[in-house]
Amino acid sequence: MTGNDEPYHRPLGLEEAPAHFESASQKARVATEVWASRMGCPSCGASTLDRLPNNSPVADLRCPDCAEEFELKSKKGRFGPRVTDGAYGTMCARLLSPTNPHLMLLGYDAAAHEATDVLVIPKHFFTLDMIEKRKPLAATARRAGWVGCNINISRVPAAGRIALLKDRVWTPREEVQRRWQSTLFLKSASIDARGWLLEVMKAVEAIGRPEFTLDDVYAAETHLQRVYPENNNIRPKIRQQLQVLRDAGYLEFIGRGHYRLR
Repeated sequence: MTGNDEPYHRPLGLEEAPAHFESASQKARVATEVWASRMGCPSCGASTLDRLPNNSPVADLRCPDCAEEFELKSKKGRFGPRVTDGAYGTMCARLLSPTNPHLMLLGYDAAAHEATDVLVIPKHFFTLDMIEKRKPLAATARRAGWVGCNINISRVPAAGRIALLKDRVWTPREEVQRRWQSTLFLKSASIDARGWLLEVMKAVEAIGRPEFTLDDVYAAETHLQRVYPENNNIRPKIRQQLQVLRDAGYLEFIGRGHYRLR
């Protein structure tokens, strides 16, 4: 961490793409990628990110200091709960790979030609149930039968949706890095174990208070039973996950079934 508690203060204006890019989508891709590279790293606070070659298989940006990689997706306006991605099978395979990049979502105002929102979802918040299979392309399509996917970011806990820029207002670097560091314990969990932890984190967030009781979390039992129909010990599993979150410093155990979000 850099210790820099100042906002990013990156100018919001997007630069014009070089003239040899003809299509609007190519120009937007280049302009937003160049802009994002100069914004800096949300993980370590480095002042810039390196742009990766266009033929890189997964990532678009890499931090020169901590080597974290990011896939950048940009869109006019704001992103909704679902983000269009590539091939379904490829995306599922990526989640099991240590080279899976973090996801960076950049929304921009096309008329003003400037960025408005930047959201980063660290890769350790990704689970297979976030990846939704789309219908295969029609037989008349050039890539007939190809199956794409959407990333359902609404399934990510609020702790995993880190806003660097929101409504043209920057979040201080110190706050971004604090949020980033607070959930790094998820990186060491398997993708199955991570799923349980994330579901319990969402259940805790849904309570809407920093202090809560075990019974408050038990209110999510019916939902968790639907998510994990083969598990007949939902309440013991909830207690187990709360203990993991406590040991990781995400929660504080106050005593007598009471907890506090840190």
